[in-house]
Amino acid sequence: MTYSAPAADLATDTQRPPRHFLPESFSVTEWAAIEPYFEELRDRQINSVAELDQWLLHRSELEAVLSEDLAWRYIRMTCNTQDQASSEAFQYFVSEIEPNVAPYDHALNEKMMASVFLPELDPARYRIFIRSVRQALEIYRPENIPLKTEISTQQQQYAAIAGAMTVTLDGEEMTLPRAADRLKSPDRAVRETAWRTIQERRLQDAGPLDTLFTSLIGLRHQVAVNAGFANFRDYMFAALGRFDYTPQDTMNFHQAIRETVVPLIDNLDLERRQDLALAELRPWDLDVDPSGKAPLRPFETGEELLEKTVTVFDRLDPFLGQCLRTMRQMGNLDLESRKGKAPGGYNYPLDETGVPFIFMNATSSLRDVVTMLHEGGHAVHSFLTRRLPLGADKHPPSEVAELASMSMELISMDHWNVFFSDPTELRRAKQTHLESVLETFPWVATIDKFQHWIYENPTHTEPERHARWVALFDEFNQRTVSWQGLEHIKPYLWQKQLHLYEVPFYYIEYAMAQLGAIAVWRNFRQNPEAALQGYQRALALGYTVPIGEIYAAAGIRFDFSTEYLRTLADFVREEMAAL
Repeated sequence: MTYSAPAADLATDTQRPPRHFLPESFSVTEWAAIEPYFEELRDRQINSVAELDQWLLHRSELEAVLSEDLAWRYIRMTCNTQDQASSEAFQYFVSEIEPNVAPYDHALNEKMMASVFLPELDPARYRIFIRSVRQALEIYRPENIPLKTEISTQQQQYAAIAGAMTVTLDGEEMTLPRAADRLKSPDRAVRETAWRTIQERRLQDAGPLDTLFTSLIGLRHQVAVNAGFANFRDYMFAALGRFDYTPQDTMNFHQAIRETVVPLIDNLDLERRQDLALAELRPWDLDVDPSGKAPLRPFETGEELLEKTVTVFDRLDPFLGQCLRTMRQMGNLDLESRKGKAPGGYNYPLDETGVPFIFMNATSSLRDVVTMLHEGGHAVHSFLTRRLPLGADKHPPSEVAELASMSMELISMDHWNVFFSDPTELRRAKQTHLESVLETFPWVATIDKFQHWIYENPTHTEPERHARWVALFDEFNQRTVSWQGLEHIKPYLWQKQLHLYEVPFYYIEYAMAQLGAIAVWRNFRQNPEAALQGYQRALALGYTVPIGEIYAAAGIRFDFSTEYLRTLADFVREEMAAL
Protein backbone atom coordinates (compact mmCIF):
# COMPACT_ATOMS: atom_id res chain seq x y z
CA MET A 1 0.00 0.00 0.00
CA THR A 2 1.47 3.35 -1.01
CA TYR A 3 1.11 6.41 1.16
CA SER A 4 -0.40 9.69 0.06
CA ALA A 5 -1.37 12.73 2.08
CA PRO A 6 -4.63 12.12 3.93
CA ALA A 7 -7.75 13.27 2.12
CA ALA A 8 -8.93 16.56 3.59
CA ASP A 9 -12.44 15.26 4.14
CA LEU A 10 -11.13 12.68 6.61
CA ALA A 11 -10.56 15.57 9.01
CA THR A 12 -13.41 17.89 8.02
CA ASP A 13 -16.39 15.64 7.34
CA THR A 14 -18.85 15.78 10.25
CA GLN A 15 -21.47 13.54 8.68
CA ARG A 16 -21.71 9.82 9.09
CA PRO A 17 -21.51 7.93 5.80
CA PRO A 18 -24.74 6.79 4.16
CA ARG A 19 -26.10 3.45 5.31
CA HIS A 20 -26.59 0.60 2.85
CA PHE A 21 -28.13 -2.03 5.11
CA LEU A 22 -29.88 -0.35 8.02
CA PRO A 23 -32.50 2.38 7.53
CA GLU A 24 -31.10 5.90 7.83
CA SER A 25 -33.56 6.56 10.65
CA PHE A 26 -32.64 3.45 12.65
CA SER A 27 -31.52 3.98 16.24
CA VAL A 28 -30.80 1.51 19.01
CA THR A 29 -33.75 1.12 21.35
CA GLU A 30 -34.49 -2.47 22.34
CA TRP A 31 -33.30 -5.88 21.24
CA ALA A 32 -36.52 -6.69 19.42
CA ALA A 33 -35.81 -3.88 16.97
CA ILE A 34 -32.25 -5.03 16.38
CA GLU A 35 -32.67 -8.79 16.05
CA PRO A 36 -34.28 -8.85 12.58
CA TYR A 37 -31.09 -7.45 11.04
CA PHE A 38 -28.99 -10.18 12.62
CA GLU A 39 -31.52 -12.76 11.44
CA GLU A 40 -31.32 -11.42 7.90
CA LEU A 41 -27.53 -11.69 7.90
CA ARG A 42 -27.68 -15.17 9.37
CA ASP A 43 -30.21 -16.44 6.83
CA ARG A 44 -29.08 -14.62 3.68
CA GLN A 45 -27.98 -16.78 0.76
CA ILE A 46 -24.48 -15.97 -0.46
CA ASN A 47 -23.94 -17.04 -4.06
CA SER A 48 -20.70 -15.36 -5.08
CA VAL A 49 -17.57 -13.78 -3.67
CA ALA A 50 -19.09 -10.38 -4.48
CA GLU A 51 -22.13 -11.22 -2.37
CA LEU A 52 -19.87 -12.42 0.47
CA ASP A 53 -17.98 -9.14 0.28
CA GLN A 54 -21.25 -7.18 0.45
CA TRP A 55 -22.48 -9.35 3.34
CA LEU A 56 -19.32 -8.52 5.28
CA LEU A 57 -19.84 -4.81 4.68
CA HIS A 58 -23.47 -5.03 5.82
CA ARG A 59 -22.45 -6.89 8.95
CA SER A 60 -19.78 -4.28 9.63
CA GLU A 61 -22.35 -1.51 9.28
CA LEU A 62 -24.65 -3.11 11.84
CA GLU A 63 -21.76 -3.62 14.24
CA ALA A 64 -20.65 0.01 13.80
CA VAL A 65 -24.11 1.33 14.68
CA LEU A 66 -24.26 -0.80 17.82
CA SER A 67 -20.68 0.07 18.77
CA GLU A 68 -21.28 3.80 18.47
CA ASP A 69 -24.47 3.61 20.49
CA LEU A 70 -22.65 1.74 23.27
CA ALA A 71 -19.83 4.29 23.07
CA TRP A 72 -22.17 7.19 23.74
CA ARG A 73 -23.76 5.38 26.65
CA TYR A 74 -20.31 4.82 28.17
CA ILE A 75 -19.22 8.40 27.50
CA ARG A 76 -22.30 9.88 29.16
CA MET A 77 -21.92 7.58 32.16
CA THR A 78 -18.25 8.47 32.71
CA CYS A 79 -18.85 12.20 32.20
CA ASN A 80 -21.26 12.06 35.13
CA THR A 81 -21.07 8.92 37.26
CA GLN A 82 -23.78 10.34 39.53
CA ASP A 83 -26.38 10.50 36.74
CA GLN A 84 -28.59 7.49 37.35
CA ALA A 85 -30.22 7.64 33.93
CA SER A 86 -26.90 7.45 32.10
CA SER A 87 -25.75 4.58 34.26
CA GLU A 88 -28.99 2.70 33.64
CA ALA A 89 -28.78 3.29 29.87
CA PHE A 90 -25.30 1.81 29.77
CA GLN A 91 -26.33 -1.08 31.98
CA TYR A 92 -29.32 -1.79 29.74
CA PHE A 93 -27.06 -2.22 26.73
CA VAL A 94 -24.65 -4.44 28.66
CA SER A 95 -27.35 -6.65 30.17
CA GLU A 96 -30.08 -6.67 27.52
CA ILE A 97 -28.39 -6.15 24.15
CA GLU A 98 -24.83 -7.48 24.32
CA PRO A 99 -25.81 -10.94 25.60
CA ASN A 100 -28.27 -11.30 22.73
CA VAL A 101 -25.73 -10.14 20.16
CA ALA A 102 -23.09 -12.68 21.21
CA PRO A 103 -24.77 -15.85 19.83
CA TYR A 104 -25.52 -14.12 16.52
CA ASP A 105 -21.96 -12.85 16.34
CA HIS A 106 -20.76 -16.42 16.73
CA ALA A 107 -23.24 -17.69 14.15
CA LEU A 108 -22.13 -15.06 11.65
CA ASN A 109 -18.50 -15.98 12.23
CA GLU A 110 -19.35 -19.62 11.51
CA LYS A 111 -21.29 -18.65 8.39
CA MET A 112 -18.37 -16.62 7.09
CA MET A 113 -15.76 -19.29 7.71
CA ALA A 114 -17.97 -21.99 6.15
CA SER A 115 -18.55 -20.04 2.94
CA VAL A 116 -17.17 -21.74 -0.15
CA PHE A 117 -16.26 -18.27 -1.42
CA LEU A 118 -14.00 -17.43 1.53
CA PRO A 119 -10.79 -18.50 -0.29
CA GLU A 120 -11.68 -16.09 -3.11
CA LEU A 121 -11.68 -13.01 -0.87
CA ASP A 122 -8.76 -10.67 -1.48
CA PRO A 123 -6.11 -11.88 1.00
CA ALA A 124 -4.42 -8.49 1.10
CA ARG A 125 -7.66 -6.97 2.36
CA TYR A 126 -9.03 -9.72 4.56
CA ARG A 127 -6.17 -11.82 5.92
CA ILE A 128 -6.01 -10.10 9.33
CA PHE A 129 -9.78 -10.08 9.73
CA ILE A 130 -10.07 -13.76 8.85
CA ARG A 131 -7.33 -14.61 11.33
CA SER A 132 -9.18 -12.74 14.07
CA VAL A 133 -12.51 -14.41 13.26
CA ARG A 134 -10.91 -17.84 13.37
CA GLN A 135 -9.49 -17.01 16.81
CA ALA A 136 -12.86 -15.76 18.06
CA LEU A 137 -14.50 -19.01 16.99
CA GLU A 138 -11.92 -21.04 18.84
CA ILE A 139 -12.50 -19.32 22.20
CA TYR A 140 -16.26 -18.76 22.00
CA ARG A 141 -18.39 -20.54 24.60
CA PRO A 142 -22.12 -19.79 25.06
CA GLU A 143 -21.85 -20.38 28.81
CA ASN A 144 -19.52 -17.38 29.00
CA ILE A 145 -22.15 -14.92 27.80
CA PRO A 146 -23.84 -14.41 31.20
CA LEU A 147 -20.44 -14.38 32.89
CA LYS A 148 -19.24 -11.57 30.64
CA THR A 149 -22.42 -9.64 31.35
CA GLU A 150 -21.79 -9.95 35.06
CA ILE A 151 -18.16 -8.90 34.57
CA SER A 152 -19.25 -5.78 32.66
CA THR A 153 -21.73 -4.95 35.36
CA GLN A 154 -19.18 -5.29 38.13
CA GLN A 155 -16.54 -3.32 36.23
CA GLN A 156 -18.87 -0.31 36.32
CA GLN A 157 -18.57 -0.27 40.09
CA TYR A 158 -14.93 0.74 39.89
CA ALA A 159 -15.66 3.99 38.03
CA ALA A 160 -18.48 4.79 40.43
CA ILE A 161 -16.29 4.24 43.50
CA ALA A 162 -13.29 6.11 42.09
CA GLY A 163 -15.37 8.92 40.61
CA ALA A 164 -16.91 9.66 44.01
CA MET A 165 -13.53 10.14 45.71
CA THR A 166 -12.88 13.71 46.80
CA VAL A 167 -10.73 15.30 49.50
CA THR A 168 -10.81 18.60 51.34
CA LEU A 169 -7.64 20.69 51.44
CA ASP A 170 -7.57 24.19 52.97
CA GLY A 171 -11.34 24.07 53.24
CA GLU A 172 -11.89 23.28 49.56
CA GLU A 173 -13.42 20.03 48.36
CA MET A 174 -11.68 18.78 45.23
CA THR A 175 -11.17 15.71 43.05
CA LEU A 176 -8.09 13.56 43.55
CA PRO A 177 -6.51 14.71 40.24
CA ARG A 178 -6.85 18.32 41.36
CA ALA A 179 -5.45 17.52 44.79
CA ALA A 180 -2.52 15.75 43.13
CA ASP A 181 -1.46 19.07 41.59
CA ARG A 182 -0.21 20.00 45.05
CA LEU A 183 2.41 17.28 44.81
CA LYS A 184 4.27 19.71 42.55
CA SER A 185 4.39 22.45 45.20
CA PRO A 186 7.87 23.64 46.28
CA ASP A 187 6.57 23.58 49.87
CA ARG A 188 7.35 20.10 51.15
CA ALA A 189 4.73 20.32 53.90
CA VAL A 190 2.04 21.10 51.31
CA ARG A 191 3.14 18.09 49.25
CA GLU A 192 3.15 15.75 52.21
CA THR A 193 -0.29 16.87 53.38
CA ALA A 194 -1.74 16.40 49.90
CA TRP A 195 -0.10 13.00 49.42
CA ARG A 196 -1.24 11.65 52.77
CA THR A 197 -4.76 13.03 52.32
CA ILE A 198 -5.10 11.42 48.88
CA GLN A 199 -3.80 8.07 50.08
CA GLU A 200 -5.98 8.03 53.19
CA ARG A 201 -9.01 8.78 51.01
CA ARG A 202 -8.13 5.87 48.75
CA LEU A 203 -7.73 3.61 51.78
CA GLN A 204 -11.33 4.34 52.78
CA ASP A 205 -12.44 2.27 49.79
CA ALA A 206 -9.58 -0.24 49.86
CA GLY A 207 -11.81 -2.97 51.32
CA PRO A 208 -14.63 -2.64 48.78
CA LEU A 209 -12.11 -2.39 45.92
CA ASP A 210 -10.34 -5.55 47.10
CA THR A 211 -13.67 -7.37 47.35
CA LEU A 212 -14.67 -6.19 43.88
CA PHE A 213 -11.36 -7.31 42.41
CA THR A 214 -11.58 -10.73 44.04
CA SER A 215 -15.02 -11.18 42.49
CA LEU A 216 -13.76 -10.14 39.05
CA ILE A 217 -10.83 -12.56 39.30
CA GLY A 218 -13.19 -15.44 40.01
CA LEU A 219 -15.49 -14.59 37.12
CA ARG A 220 -12.62 -14.11 34.69
CA HIS A 221 -11.00 -17.38 35.70
CA GLN A 222 -14.25 -19.21 35.07
CA VAL A 223 -14.50 -17.67 31.59
CA ALA A 224 -11.00 -18.96 30.84
CA VAL A 225 -11.68 -22.46 32.16
CA ASN A 226 -14.93 -22.66 30.19
CA ALA A 227 -12.98 -21.80 27.03
CA GLY A 228 -10.44 -24.55 27.67
CA PHE A 229 -7.58 -22.45 29.05
CA ALA A 230 -5.55 -23.10 32.17
CA ASN A 231 -5.93 -19.51 33.34
CA PHE A 232 -7.29 -16.10 32.39
CA ARG A 233 -3.85 -14.84 31.32
CA ASP A 234 -3.63 -17.45 28.58
CA TYR A 235 -7.24 -16.80 27.60
CA MET A 236 -6.61 -13.06 27.28
CA PHE A 237 -3.56 -13.57 25.08
CA ALA A 238 -5.93 -15.34 22.69
CA ALA A 239 -8.82 -12.91 23.16
CA LEU A 240 -6.57 -9.90 22.55
CA GLY A 241 -5.20 -11.53 19.40
CA ARG A 242 -1.60 -11.57 20.54
CA PHE A 243 -0.29 -13.47 17.54
CA ASP A 244 3.10 -11.77 17.58
CA TYR A 245 4.46 -12.67 21.04
CA THR A 246 3.93 -15.06 23.95
CA PRO A 247 3.53 -14.73 27.73
CA GLN A 248 7.16 -15.74 28.10
CA ASP A 249 8.18 -12.92 25.77
CA THR A 250 6.49 -10.43 28.08
CA MET A 251 8.22 -11.96 31.10
CA ASN A 252 11.53 -11.53 29.27
CA PHE A 253 10.57 -7.91 28.61
CA HIS A 254 9.97 -7.39 32.35
CA GLN A 255 13.50 -8.65 32.99
CA ALA A 256 14.95 -6.42 30.28
CA ILE A 257 13.27 -3.42 31.91
CA ARG A 258 14.65 -4.48 35.28
CA GLU A 259 18.19 -4.69 33.88
CA THR A 260 18.27 -1.59 31.69
CA VAL A 261 15.75 1.05 32.78
CA VAL A 262 15.37 0.56 36.53
CA PRO A 263 19.03 1.52 37.19
CA LEU A 264 18.49 4.70 35.12
CA ILE A 265 15.50 5.62 37.29
CA ASP A 266 17.51 4.91 40.43
CA ASN A 267 20.14 7.38 39.23
CA LEU A 268 17.51 10.01 38.40
CA ASP A 269 16.05 9.66 41.89
CA LEU A 270 19.48 10.04 43.46
CA GLU A 271 20.03 13.20 41.42
CA ARG A 272 16.60 14.42 42.55
CA ARG A 273 17.46 13.90 46.21
CA GLN A 274 20.70 15.81 45.80
CA ASP A 275 19.05 18.67 43.88
CA LEU A 276 16.37 18.99 46.55
CA ALA A 277 19.03 18.80 49.30
CA LEU A 278 17.12 16.10 51.15
CA ALA A 279 18.48 13.51 53.55
CA GLU A 280 16.02 11.03 52.03
CA LEU A 281 13.38 10.99 49.31
CA ARG A 282 9.79 10.40 50.33
CA PRO A 283 6.87 9.51 48.03
CA TRP A 284 5.68 13.13 48.02
CA ASP A 285 9.02 14.36 46.66
CA LEU A 286 8.79 12.69 43.24
CA ASP A 287 6.61 15.19 41.33
CA VAL A 288 8.08 18.50 42.45
CA ASP A 289 10.57 20.20 40.14
CA PRO A 290 14.08 19.43 41.45
CA SER A 291 15.00 23.10 41.09
CA GLY A 292 12.41 23.95 43.73
CA LYS A 293 10.44 26.16 41.37
CA ALA A 294 6.66 26.45 41.39
CA PRO A 295 4.68 23.96 39.28
CA LEU A 296 4.38 24.62 35.58
CA ARG A 297 0.99 26.02 34.60
CA PRO A 298 0.77 25.65 30.83
CA PHE A 299 -2.91 26.62 30.62
CA GLU A 300 -5.80 27.75 32.81
CA THR A 301 -8.94 26.29 31.23
CA GLY A 302 -9.92 23.31 29.15
CA GLU A 303 -10.64 25.60 26.20
CA GLU A 304 -7.13 27.07 26.41
CA LEU A 305 -5.66 23.57 26.56
CA LEU A 306 -7.57 22.61 23.43
CA GLU A 307 -6.69 25.78 21.53
CA LYS A 308 -2.98 25.45 22.25
CA THR A 309 -3.03 21.76 21.30
CA VAL A 310 -4.66 22.65 17.99
CA THR A 311 -1.85 25.13 17.35
CA VAL A 312 0.79 22.48 18.11
CA PHE A 313 -0.92 20.01 15.77
CA ASP A 314 -1.22 22.65 13.03
CA ARG A 315 2.51 23.29 13.20
CA LEU A 316 3.20 19.61 12.67
CA ASP A 317 0.61 19.21 9.89
CA PRO A 318 -2.61 21.22 9.35
CA PHE A 319 -4.45 17.93 8.88
CA LEU A 320 -3.74 17.05 12.52
CA GLY A 321 -5.07 20.36 13.79
CA GLN A 322 -8.21 20.03 11.69
CA CYS A 323 -8.99 16.72 13.36
CA LEU A 324 -9.28 18.45 16.73
CA ARG A 325 -11.23 21.39 15.31
CA THR A 326 -13.80 18.98 13.91
CA MET A 327 -14.11 17.27 17.28
CA ARG A 328 -14.66 20.65 18.94
CA GLN A 329 -17.29 21.57 16.34
CA MET A 330 -19.15 18.32 17.09
CA GLY A 331 -18.88 18.65 20.86
CA ASN A 332 -16.75 15.51 21.13
CA LEU A 333 -14.52 16.71 23.99
CA ASP A 334 -14.87 16.79 27.79
CA LEU A 335 -11.55 17.91 29.23
CA GLU A 336 -11.81 19.45 32.71
CA SER A 337 -11.83 17.58 36.04
CA ARG A 338 -14.95 17.89 38.20
CA LYS A 339 -16.73 16.07 40.98
CA GLY A 340 -18.65 12.99 39.86
CA LYS A 341 -16.59 12.51 36.72
CA ALA A 342 -14.93 9.12 36.27
CA PRO A 343 -11.13 9.10 36.65
CA GLY A 344 -8.60 8.86 33.85
CA GLY A 345 -8.70 9.83 30.22
CA TYR A 346 -9.52 8.15 26.94
CA ASN A 347 -10.13 8.61 23.24
CA TYR A 348 -13.25 6.62 22.37
CA PRO A 349 -13.56 5.76 18.65
CA LEU A 350 -17.05 6.22 17.23
CA ASP A 351 -17.26 3.56 14.57
CA GLU A 352 -20.05 4.89 12.38
CA THR A 353 -19.22 8.60 12.15
CA GLY A 354 -15.48 8.04 12.52
CA VAL A 355 -15.04 11.15 14.69
CA PRO A 356 -13.90 10.08 18.17
CA PHE A 357 -14.53 11.53 21.65
CA ILE A 358 -11.78 12.68 24.03
CA PHE A 359 -12.43 12.46 27.78
CA MET A 360 -9.93 13.58 30.43
CA ASN A 361 -9.59 15.28 33.82
CA ALA A 362 -7.49 18.39 33.20
CA THR A 363 -6.34 20.51 36.15
CA SER A 364 -3.81 22.86 34.47
CA SER A 365 -0.69 20.69 34.78
CA LEU A 366 2.04 19.50 32.44
CA ARG A 367 0.63 16.00 32.83
CA ASP A 368 -2.63 17.29 31.35
CA VAL A 369 -0.79 18.66 28.32
CA VAL A 370 0.81 15.26 27.75
CA THR A 371 -2.55 13.52 28.21
CA MET A 372 -4.19 15.84 25.67
CA LEU A 373 -1.40 15.22 23.15
CA HIS A 374 -1.62 11.48 23.88
CA GLU A 375 -5.37 11.28 23.36
CA GLY A 376 -5.02 13.60 20.39
CA GLY A 377 -2.69 11.03 18.82
CA HIS A 378 -5.37 8.40 19.30
CA ALA A 379 -7.90 10.78 17.75
CA VAL A 380 -5.75 11.31 14.66
CA HIS A 381 -5.53 7.54 14.36
CA SER A 382 -9.34 7.35 14.36
CA PHE A 383 -9.56 9.98 11.61
CA LEU A 384 -6.94 8.28 9.44
CA THR A 385 -8.81 4.96 9.56
CA ARG A 386 -12.39 6.24 9.45
CA ARG A 387 -12.97 5.26 5.81
CA LEU A 388 -11.49 1.77 5.95
CA PRO A 389 -14.17 -0.65 4.72
CA LEU A 390 -14.57 -2.94 7.74
CA GLY A 391 -15.04 -1.92 11.34
CA ALA A 392 -12.41 -4.46 12.35
CA ASP A 393 -9.90 -2.67 10.12
CA LYS A 394 -10.29 0.46 12.28
CA HIS A 395 -9.33 -1.26 15.52
CA PRO A 396 -5.65 -2.20 15.54
CA PRO A 397 -4.26 -3.88 18.62
CA SER A 398 -3.05 -1.74 21.50
CA GLU A 399 0.59 -2.19 20.51
CA VAL A 400 -0.31 -0.06 17.48
CA ALA A 401 -2.96 2.18 19.04
CA GLU A 402 -0.57 3.30 21.78
CA LEU A 403 2.17 3.88 19.22
CA ALA A 404 -0.10 6.57 17.74
CA SER A 405 -0.57 8.33 21.06
CA MET A 406 2.90 8.00 22.57
CA SER A 407 4.64 9.07 19.38
CA MET A 408 2.52 12.23 19.33
CA GLU A 409 3.72 13.12 22.82
CA LEU A 410 7.33 13.10 21.60
CA ILE A 411 7.19 14.44 18.06
CA SER A 412 5.14 17.42 19.28
CA MET A 413 7.87 18.53 21.72
CA ASP A 414 9.52 20.83 19.16
CA HIS A 415 6.38 23.00 19.41
CA TRP A 416 5.81 23.00 23.16
CA ASN A 417 6.78 26.67 23.25
CA VAL A 418 3.08 27.18 22.53
CA PHE A 419 2.52 26.11 26.14
CA PHE A 420 5.82 27.33 27.59
CA SER A 421 7.05 30.65 26.15
CA ASP A 422 9.81 30.92 28.77
CA PRO A 423 12.84 28.87 27.57
CA THR A 424 13.60 27.80 31.13
CA GLU A 425 10.09 26.49 31.64
CA LEU A 426 10.19 24.78 28.24
CA ARG A 427 13.36 22.95 29.21
CA ARG A 428 11.78 21.93 32.54
CA ALA A 429 8.72 20.59 30.75
CA LYS A 430 10.74 18.54 28.30
CA GLN A 431 13.04 17.22 31.02
CA THR A 432 10.08 16.21 33.17
CA HIS A 433 8.33 14.46 30.32
CA LEU A 434 11.39 12.53 29.21
CA GLU A 435 11.85 11.32 32.78
CA SER A 436 8.24 10.13 32.73
CA VAL A 437 8.91 8.31 29.42
CA LEU A 438 11.60 6.28 31.13
CA GLU A 439 9.41 5.81 34.22
CA THR A 440 6.72 4.27 32.02
CA PHE A 441 8.70 1.07 31.68
CA PRO A 442 9.10 0.04 35.36
CA TRP A 443 5.49 0.86 36.22
CA VAL A 444 4.16 -1.07 33.22
CA ALA A 445 6.36 -4.03 34.11
CA THR A 446 5.03 -3.92 37.68
CA ILE A 447 1.37 -3.89 36.66
CA ASP A 448 1.82 -6.52 33.97
CA LYS A 449 3.88 -8.90 36.10
CA PHE A 450 1.31 -8.45 38.88
CA GLN A 451 -1.45 -9.53 36.49
CA HIS A 452 0.47 -12.59 35.40
CA TRP A 453 0.76 -13.67 39.04
CA ILE A 454 -2.86 -12.83 39.89
CA TYR A 455 -4.36 -14.97 37.16
CA GLU A 456 -1.85 -17.79 37.39
CA ASN A 457 -2.85 -17.99 41.07
CA PRO A 458 -6.58 -17.19 40.98
CA THR A 459 -7.35 -18.62 44.43
CA HIS A 460 -4.84 -16.40 46.25
CA THR A 461 -5.93 -14.56 49.39
CA GLU A 462 -6.03 -10.79 49.78
CA PRO A 463 -2.97 -10.79 52.10
CA GLU A 464 -1.07 -12.85 49.52
CA ARG A 465 -2.09 -10.37 46.84
CA HIS A 466 -0.89 -7.44 48.91
CA ALA A 467 2.43 -9.13 49.67
CA ARG A 468 3.02 -9.98 46.02
CA TRP A 469 2.24 -6.41 44.99
CA VAL A 470 4.67 -4.94 47.52
CA ALA A 471 7.44 -7.31 46.37
CA LEU A 472 6.92 -6.31 42.73
CA PHE A 473 6.65 -2.63 43.55
CA ASP A 474 9.92 -2.76 45.44
CA GLU A 475 11.60 -4.65 42.60
CA PHE A 476 10.81 -2.04 39.95
CA ASN A 477 9.93 1.26 41.63
CA GLN A 478 11.19 3.89 44.05
CA ARG A 479 14.11 1.84 45.28
CA THR A 480 15.83 4.91 46.73
CA VAL A 481 12.63 6.27 48.35
CA SER A 482 11.85 5.86 52.04
CA TRP A 483 8.42 4.44 52.85
CA GLN A 484 9.04 4.34 56.60
CA GLY A 485 5.76 4.76 58.45
CA LEU A 486 3.77 4.35 55.25
CA GLU A 487 3.86 0.58 55.06
CA HIS A 488 0.07 0.38 55.47
CA ILE A 489 -0.43 2.34 52.21
CA LYS A 490 1.89 0.55 49.81
CA PRO A 491 -0.11 -2.75 49.56
CA TYR A 492 -3.04 -0.88 47.97
CA LEU A 493 -1.26 1.33 45.42
CA TRP A 494 -2.34 -0.96 42.58
CA GLN A 495 -5.98 -0.04 43.16
CA LYS A 496 -5.52 3.30 41.41
CA GLN A 497 -4.80 1.50 38.12
CA LEU A 498 -8.19 1.28 36.44
CA HIS A 499 -6.87 -1.12 33.77
CA LEU A 500 -6.74 -3.90 36.37
CA TYR A 501 -10.46 -3.54 36.90
CA GLU A 502 -11.79 -2.51 33.52
CA VAL A 503 -9.41 -3.77 30.80
CA PRO A 504 -7.29 -6.62 32.19
CA PHE A 505 -3.98 -7.33 30.45
CA TYR A 506 -4.23 -4.13 28.45
CA TYR A 507 -1.01 -2.65 29.82
CA ILE A 508 2.22 -4.23 28.57
CA GLU A 509 1.37 -2.62 25.23
CA TYR A 510 2.20 0.77 26.74
CA ALA A 511 5.82 -0.26 27.20
CA MET A 512 6.03 -1.89 23.77
CA ALA A 513 4.52 1.18 22.13
CA GLN A 514 6.72 3.50 24.20
CA LEU A 515 9.74 1.81 22.66
CA GLY A 516 8.23 2.29 19.22
CA ALA A 517 7.43 5.93 19.98
CA ILE A 518 11.02 6.63 21.01
CA ALA A 519 12.15 5.11 17.71
CA VAL A 520 9.67 7.31 15.79
CA TRP A 521 10.98 10.34 17.69
CA ARG A 522 14.58 9.39 16.94
CA ASN A 523 13.67 9.30 13.24
CA PHE A 524 11.86 12.62 13.64
CA ARG A 525 14.96 14.24 15.12
CA GLN A 526 16.88 13.19 12.00
CA ASN A 527 14.23 13.93 9.34
CA PRO A 528 10.97 15.44 10.63
CA GLU A 529 9.08 15.37 7.32
CA ALA A 530 9.91 11.74 6.51
CA ALA A 531 9.20 10.59 10.08
CA LEU A 532 5.82 12.35 10.15
CA GLN A 533 4.88 10.82 6.81
CA GLY A 534 5.90 7.39 8.07
CA TYR A 535 3.87 7.91 11.25
CA GLN A 536 0.71 8.77 9.32
CA ARG A 537 1.35 6.06 6.75
CA ALA A 538 1.52 3.45 9.51
CA LEU A 539 -1.61 4.69 11.29
CA ALA A 540 -3.60 4.79 8.05
CA LEU A 541 -3.10 1.02 7.70
CA GLY A 542 -5.41 0.44 10.66
CA TYR A 543 -5.34 -3.30 11.26
CA THR A 544 -5.08 -4.52 7.69
CA VAL A 545 -1.56 -5.93 8.13
CA PRO A 546 0.32 -7.51 11.06
CA ILE A 547 1.89 -5.38 13.81
CA GLY A 548 5.41 -5.79 12.45
CA GLU A 549 4.39 -4.45 9.05
CA ILE A 550 2.67 -1.44 10.62
CA TYR A 551 5.80 -0.61 12.61
CA ALA A 552 7.90 -1.08 9.47
CA ALA A 553 5.65 1.40 7.63
CA ALA A 554 6.58 3.92 10.31
CA GLY A 555 10.26 3.16 9.69
CA ILE A 556 10.83 1.35 13.01
CA ARG A 557 10.98 -2.20 14.41
CA PHE A 558 8.51 -4.13 16.56
CA ASP A 559 11.20 -5.25 18.94
CA PHE A 560 11.42 -5.28 22.73
CA SER A 561 14.69 -7.08 23.20
CA THR A 562 17.16 -6.03 25.89
CA GLU A 563 19.55 -4.65 23.28
CA TYR A 564 16.88 -2.53 21.54
CA LEU A 565 15.54 -1.28 24.88
CA ARG A 566 19.01 -0.25 26.02
CA THR A 567 19.74 1.55 22.74
CA LEU A 568 16.56 3.61 22.86
CA ALA A 569 16.75 4.31 26.61
CA ASP A 570 20.29 5.61 26.06
CA PHE A 571 18.96 7.86 23.29
CA VAL A 572 16.43 9.37 25.69
CA ARG A 573 19.14 9.99 28.28
CA GLU A 574 21.30 11.66 25.63
CA GLU A 575 18.41 13.93 24.65
CA MET A 576 17.83 14.80 28.31
CA ALA A 577 21.50 15.66 28.75
CA ALA A 578 21.38 17.92 25.69
CA LEU A 579 18.52 20.04 27.02
